[in-house]
Amino acid sequence: MTIKHFTRSEEIAQVRTWRRDLHQIPELGLDLPKTCAYIENALSDLSCKITHPLPCAVAAFFDAGKESTIAFRSDMDALPVNEQTGQPYQSRYPGRMHACGHDGHMSNLLLFAHRLERYYRDLDQNVLLIFQPGEENPGGAKPIVESGLLETYHVNRIFGMHLWPLLEKGAIASRPGPLMARSCEVTISIHGKAAHVARFQEGADAIEACMDVLNQAYALVASMPEDSFCLLRFGKMEGGRIRNVVAEECVLEGTLRAFEEADYHFLRNSIEDLCHKIGQKRGVQIELSFSSGYPAVINDRTLFQTIEKEIPSLQILEKPELITEDFSGYLQQVPGVFFFLGTGTGIELHDSHFDFEEDLLLAGADLFEALSRLHFPDRDSAL
Repeated sequence: MTIKHFTRSEEIAQVRTWRRDLHQIPELGLDLPKTCAYIENALSDLSCKITHPLPCAVAAFFDAGKESTIAFRSDMDALPVNEQTGQPYQSRYPGRMHACGHDGHMSNLLLFAHRLERYYRDLDQNVLLIFQPGEENPGGAKPIVESGLLETYHVNRIFGMHLWPLLEKGAIASRPGPLMARSCEVTISIHGKAAHVARFQEGADAIEACMDVLNQAYALVASMPEDSFCLLRFGKMEGGRIRNVVAEECVLEGTLRAFEEADYHFLRNSIEDLCHKIGQKRGVQIELSFSSGYPAVINDRTLFQTIEKEIPSLQILEKPELITEDFSGYLQQVPGVFFFLGTGTGIELHDSHFDFEEDLLLAGADLFEALSRLHFPDRDSAL
């Protein structure tokens, strides 16, 4: 096979084509047939082995004949967002958009795959590229892990990356240990008793009880140590049906986030306890539900130490971020490190105007190439 060496300008043109093509065909969840077919076609000229750990997931294995494998992951799914960028390459499907940069993540991994073709046989480990659906919802990392993919290819470390609007364009940043939070959705349903406001004492005010829950929950989080980096916030509250009747129903919807399991369970148990006490005090019934959520992204400190020494341009974040990523599902099985790649735009993730300049993706491919060439100390963590 003749292996072509692209210039940087040719790489920019190619990665721009991939990204803009993918941007126009956003798909949601685990059902990504168009995206999956596009990825396979873009890999078709390479010597990697293609498998499907999930129906719409693509795994590309570059076999260097070694005993162990290093893995790199990109997410593939889009969001239910109506795009407002006005770009000629904007989504062709109203109500669906790559508003979180996953089109960039895929294009970055495709560029890395084409670079790998030139040198992977000389590496001291095989390389597995994972194109994963369902990161936003319902979670694709866990079923891929459960498919046995990591064991099949003897993966002993994994890396991933996310575009990050708050970093300067092309900058790479991360930190050892906690990087992104464990999360779950919290729903609190309060059932009271309706009564005319003129006789409010005869009712049980669900809104009043709801405000007690809200205020006490926020006070609880405020009392936590500052370095625990916990969060409990509610973004939606609905209650009542008419202005002059005591509300018999009120619902709070929010999110609980923490890095340490002890903090997570402390907050969850404390919320349950305060809801029980408020229910008794106000004469209402309170029901709580918690989604399963994603675990925290905890970067392996030993791997990070090696990377920090070998990649001096890496920026070290002072604090972790209270957002979530299902890359954590892989880190439950093998050590790894997750990175942020700056877009320099300041346009928030999930915004209908989210966009970026594709040439910054070369910095992501440079990072992955450097990681693939690093020699890491032997570990007992290989599957």
